[in-house]
Amino acid sequence: MFFSIIIPLYNRPQEIKELLESLTLQTYKDFEVLVIEDGSVKDAAEIVNSFAGQLNVRYFVKANEGQGFTRNYGFERAKGDYFIIFDSDCIIPPAYLQIVNDYLATNWLDAYGGPDDAHPSFTPIQKAISYSMTSPFTTGGIRGNKKGIGQFHPRSFNMGISRHVWEKAGGFIITRSGEDIEYSIRIHNMGYKIGLIPDAKVYHKRRSNFLQFYKQIHFFGRARINIYKFFPNELKAVHFFPALFTLGLLFIIIVNLLRWRIAELFDYLLLVLILLIFFHAWWKNKSIKVAFLSIIAAFTQLIAYGLGFMQDFWKRVVLNRS
Repeated sequence: MFFSIIIPLYNRPQEIKELLESLTLQTYKDFEVLVIEDGSVKDAAEIVNSFAGQLNVRYFVKANEGQGFTRNYGFERAKGDYFIIFDSDCIIPPAYLQIVNDYLATNWLDAYGGPDDAHPSFTPIQKAISYSMTSPFTTGGIRGNKKGIGQFHPRSFNMGISRHVWEKAGGFIITRSGEDIEYSIRIHNMGYKIGLIPDAKVYHKRRSNFLQFYKQIHFFGRARINIYKFFPNELKAVHFFPALFTLGLLFIIIVNLLRWRIAELFDYLLLVLILLIFFHAWWKNKSIKVAFLSIIAAFTQLIAYGLGFMQDFWKRVVLNRS
């Protein structure tokens, strides 16, 4: 199997350096890399070209259109039998391509996704954010999980599509705001086989501070309503949980300010959730500091997603604005 690895890039030269370094260590060598600069001000030409002797890499520069259409640009120029999409803030374990190749040889998938994890070199905040996005106590638990709810939808930080699927389904039809979920649902609805390759994990850096993380997740909450506009049946009960959590947190604050007797019950329930997150994160990361930061990350994720979800649910569903 010859793979084409497609990486959209926007003003993140240092990230692409780490990603390309990890690709030079792949034990499976039959692949090419396409880096597409999406109208960046800080370009990575010098960094990418420095890997020419180590990787079969091609570098393209185009006007800014967003990550979805930039991946389409890569699809159109790729030579591989199978396309793999990574985000620029990922580091790829050395056995990744070998794992994917072996899995597809015995369990063919027309499209696949893989889980993400925290690399030992990540900062405590990045590890806490990674925990939050993969924890069973937040909505992150449905990502990259064999026991996820409903049909598995690959995410574009770690996603593969066969050339045949691309030729029949085309590429992304929206460039951001849930573009990967729309694409995977469309592929599934066309009858193609999609699944998770559990061992094909990547180390996903995501954001380096909680403010950046909040902004990113707020956008994810809004994107879920965008997906609903394409596929109304894809809005599940689990997607309302962060909004209900956010409203519940506001309710707890109010009843405590009003000194209602019921406040004590809700305080205990909130404390149980905090302790569950803390001890689970401690067990996963073997770090008390990361465990404390994971509480902040989890609450940031739930509140940001909930507010973004409620904002666009009100505007685009209740008021029916575009």
